[in-house]
Amino acid sequence: MTTRLLPALLLTLCLPLAACSGADDAGSTPGKSVVDADAIEKGIQHSADKTQSKMAAKLRAKMEHGNIDLSDADNNKAEITPKGDLLINGKAVAIDAQQRALLLDYRKQVEQIALAGMDIGVAGAHLGAKAAGEALRGVFSGNPEGIEAKVNAEAAKIEARAKELCGLLPAMQAKQQALAVALPAFKPYATMDQSDIDDCRS
Repeated sequence: MTTRLLPALLLTLCLPLAACSGADDAGSTPGKSVVDADAIEKGIQHSADKTQSKMAAKLRAKMEHGNIDLSDADNNKAEITPKGDLLINGKAVAIDAQQRALLLDYRKQVEQIALAGMDIGVAGAHLGAKAAGEALRGVFSGNPEGIEAKVNAEAAKIEARAKELCGLLPAMQAKQQALAVALPAFKPYATMDQSDIDDCRS
């Protein structure tokens, strides 16, 4: 994963800042930029956190209280309810206790992956804020060397977490296939194959 610091990013961040004109404010220390990169980074992080928090709350509520949507190769829809019912075209499929247990186990796996993906998204938003802060520090300190290396080091951590998420997919595929065998009505929705796992890892 390579991070490139684009000049356009800096320009966008500088537009609302009078300090980007290069002139010192009255009373400021000569030669010292009035731009507070830390404050800007924190501001971006705060905005990202606020947005991500709302999204996370909605996703967690969906996972806990809502139906999980499924689709087959023809984009026909089905749902798994929080109680483990399988709905196709809005109608519950007759299931026994074993099938319900498998549906709930599969649903739990979907929840785990969705929430892990959400956490990675939050980390990515923080990385964007950090990249902006590092870029500004480099520009206004006159020492841009090493900025990309610092950001790439953080990006590598997110990449490692993404690989951990990919590691959950084989278990999800196995649960999906077991459910398809035990519940034929679910089979059209067991669409995951090895290529999905390979694509994630690549």
